[in-house]
Amino acid sequence: MRVIIIEDELNTAKELQDMLMGLDSEIQVEAILLSVASAVKWLTNNPAPELIFSDIQLGDGLSFEIFKEVKIETSVIFCTAFDSYAIKAFESNSIDYLLKPIEEDMLQKSLEKYLRYKDYLLTTNQRAINLDKVILQMDTSYKQNILVHYREKIIPVRVSDIQVIYASEGLVHIYLSSVKTYPIQYTIEQLELMLNPYQFFRANRKFIVNRDHISDIEHYFNRKLFVITKIDLPEKVIVSKIKAQPFLKWIEQ
Repeated sequence: MRVIIIEDELNTAKELQDMLMGLDSEIQVEAILLSVASAVKWLTNNPAPELIFSDIQLGDGLSFEIFKEVKIETSVIFCTAFDSYAIKAFESNSIDYLLKPIEEDMLQKSLEKYLRYKDYLLTTNQRAINLDKVILQMDTSYKQNILVHYREKIIPVRVSDIQVIYASEGLVHIYLSSVKTYPIQYTIEQLELMLNPYQFFRANRKFIVNRDHISDIEHYFNRKLFVITKIDLPEKVIVSKIKAQPFLKWIEQ
């Protein structure tokens, strides 16, 4: 099986390569491509591989830009640290995904799924249709404003003004500042899907934070992270050790 890996973290790409070859010695990783630009160039000048493993967020843009520019007839397995809005698109369109950090047993299941379906379900035309659907769904615009129903008023709030979203005991509040806080009718899961994931990060089950309103990050117990915001909050914002590396990568982008 001829494979390429599109991933801007070289160590992560090599770990994936080693896992693939450990699962099947006949898998041939023909290229590790670190950017949108290098992937477009490679796919334009080389025969298409049988399978592509692709990160979503690359140093010079989103991997979807690759597949807009180069029409491919190849199955794609996306690798992502974000387990929210993207996954429903993948599930509904028969394109597989892997959550980072990638585990070998999940990688094996993903390969088995590809091998099971490649000959009779995912025809060349169906692959192209599925990928186009994913790109279309991922390109939909995120909310710029939301309406807050507070007492007798309906208050329009700019999403960019939301510093933190906090959920506790069945209630969700948006913090615009330390003194300006509103309850909101959405669940934190609904808000996570509505907001641009490159601006907002689901730190844990209680908090979503806006990158522009983070002042400091500190190491916490057991390889967790303590996120310090520019406003006072009812409790600490702690990022688990599983989410710590995806969070730091998100901060750098």
